[in-house]
Amino acid sequence: MADKRGERPAHPLAQSRPQRGRRPLPAGEQFFTPGATGLRRKVEQRSAAPLVFLFQLPRWIAPVVLVVLMLAGFAVSSFWGGVAVLPVIGFVGWLAYMSWPSLGNGGRLLRVALLTFLILLAADRFGAF
Repeated sequence: MADKRGERPAHPLAQSRPQRGRRPLPAGEQFFTPGATGLRRKVEQRSAAPLVFLFQLPRWIAPVVLVVLMLAGFAVSSFWGGVAVLPVIGFVGWLAYMSWPSLGNGGRLLRVALLTFLILLAADRFGAF
């Protein structure tokens, strides 16, 4: 659907003018999975605001926080190491769920392998092994 100038309208969550120091949202046709129903639709709707928030942060913050938590999980071989890995499991699992429909088999396999590794690391730190 085009406006008077023949341009596509901005995404509903995108701001017409980016605020100082913030990146504009990437251009795209769809923010949600087309035809999604049930749980996927609810998760995508509730994830829209956190995804926009993460996109507005400086690009280095999320990777640095995740690496620090992972290093803590590796370095601390006690209950607290497992606690440090839990947010990483949640974040990686959430992103894996959100990207699942657009992934090929290789991408899906890598995400399942990463989540399996993280769960085993947390279980080891919690003393399950």
